[in-house]
Amino acid sequence: MTQAIQKTLRDSAGMRWTALLLLALAMFCSYIFMDILSPIKDLMQETRGWDSTAFGTMQGSEVFLNVFVFFLIFAGIILDKMGVRFTAVLSAAVMLVGACVKWYAVSDSFIGSGLETWFNTHLNYIPIFDELGVSPFYEGMPASAKFAACGFMIFGCGCEMAGITVSRGIVKWFKGREMALAMGSEMALARLGVATCMIFSPFFARLGGEVSVSRSVAFGVVLMCIALIMTIVYFFMDQKLDAQTGEAEEKDDPFKVSDIGKILSDSGFWIVALLCVLYYSAIFPFQKYAVNMLQCNLTLTAPAADSFWASSSVTIVQYVIMLIVAAAGFASNFQKRKNMQYGLLAVSIVALITYCYMGYMRQSAESIFAVFPLLAVLITPILGSYLDHHGKAASMLVLGSVLLIACHLTFAFVLPAFKDSPVGGIIIAYATILVLGASFSLVPASLWPSVPKLVDAKVIGSAYALIFWIQNIGLWLFPLLIGKVLDATNPDVTDPTQFDYTAPLVMLACLGVAALILGFVLKAVDKKKGIGLELPNISKE
Repeated sequence: MTQAIQKTLRDSAGMRWTALLLLALAMFCSYIFMDILSPIKDLMQETRGWDSTAFGTMQGSEVFLNVFVFFLIFAGIILDKMGVRFTAVLSAAVMLVGACVKWYAVSDSFIGSGLETWFNTHLNYIPIFDELGVSPFYEGMPASAKFAACGFMIFGCGCEMAGITVSRGIVKWFKGREMALAMGSEMALARLGVATCMIFSPFFARLGGEVSVSRSVAFGVVLMCIALIMTIVYFFMDQKLDAQTGEAEEKDDPFKVSDIGKILSDSGFWIVALLCVLYYSAIFPFQKYAVNMLQCNLTLTAPAADSFWASSSVTIVQYVIMLIVAAAGFASNFQKRKNMQYGLLAVSIVALITYCYMGYMRQSAESIFAVFPLLAVLITPILGSYLDHHGKAASMLVLGSVLLIACHLTFAFVLPAFKDSPVGGIIIAYATILVLGASFSLVPASLWPSVPKLVDAKVIGSAYALIFWIQNIGLWLFPLLIGKVLDATNPDVTDPTQFDYTAPLVMLACLGVAALILGFVLKAVDKKKGIGLELPNISKE
């Protein structure tokens, strides 16, 4: 009887996984909006006059306030003072406001409005920021890109706040239970948002045969409304859990200025922080240009307008097949019966081959790049389990960096060599994208669990805040740099599908080389100091 009375929502597997699903769906929606314009970069240039510099500057603006106004630190303080459920709803509301601003900026209503006039004549010079060379605007930047950047800045504040809030929420509901699996599942679902964006953003932009980039962003706005609803439902679930337990919300130690000196003097902190910024800067900014890069390096011939492959229904069919790939592959890792495990794995592989074939028949760069997270969804549980039971985190970081370098160099030199081979080029593109996605799973899975082993436990919360802040510097800088390098190396190119991406891709590969060197340094430090990075997370004692 006593045990029945003490049972809480957290003790119910169904309820705690429902709480996870609510948080994961909110992040899924935010990942879609984050890259909503990435697969239609060519359309932004054609319909709104955004060259690569304008596009890159707008994309980099997402983390501008987090980096230069230190909002990321404030978000941590808000989370610490107000708790998970309040901050979850607040972050979703902030993302929705930013999404609405960005939607209006690219809508037809903005053209010729008083706002367009104002943005054309203002924000061409920002004191101090211009002197430092970090201004989010520049003279000659299209008004729509400036206003969209403002909305993206607001969205970025909410998105980073949501990221740290979701992690805290998972810890609260799964502490002492399937926490690693829960975090891996949330990460897998969120990354499916990237694939969803790549498929549906161009679909809505070209719906009905008339190009309208604002429809794609409107789709994202609707999803952010759904994300807000998810967090509100979570709010009441979390509130009921606290009422049952009689506990106040868990709070980390607040960020203290006095911690900075201690953290910055820790060599382990710098290794992790630099690995983080190098690796993520080679992935997330690349996503924003990947579709356009494929358009420039593949020979794609649009199918006949009256064929099935050109119809809107093929988009839905392909997306359903993608979900089968992800669901079957992910579920195969948790089957105790071998025949069931191999059966689900076979279904996933067959569905993946079917998806790739459909992408080839559609001759669509966005649907080709959409395979990016699929292999990651399949192997994330495998990697987590291996790290838990066998270790080798530092070695995985090195392997992930090697794969990163190989993929970017393949995109830079091998893929263009197969441009005249419609089949060969697409096969190389698919294989490289899948491997890059696997690398994207490999490094974070080994990097983040290593942080507590490298940094003093007393300042772990502050260290995470600083690591995220440093990471955001790269996420601001490199979308902008890629755009500037593209324009500088393609001065006379007006067709957005004819850019030479060699220089930006080599730049990203160099980030991988730097990460690889740091990976070896980390292995040496681990061996010298006996930190235990190569040891399993689960003790066998």
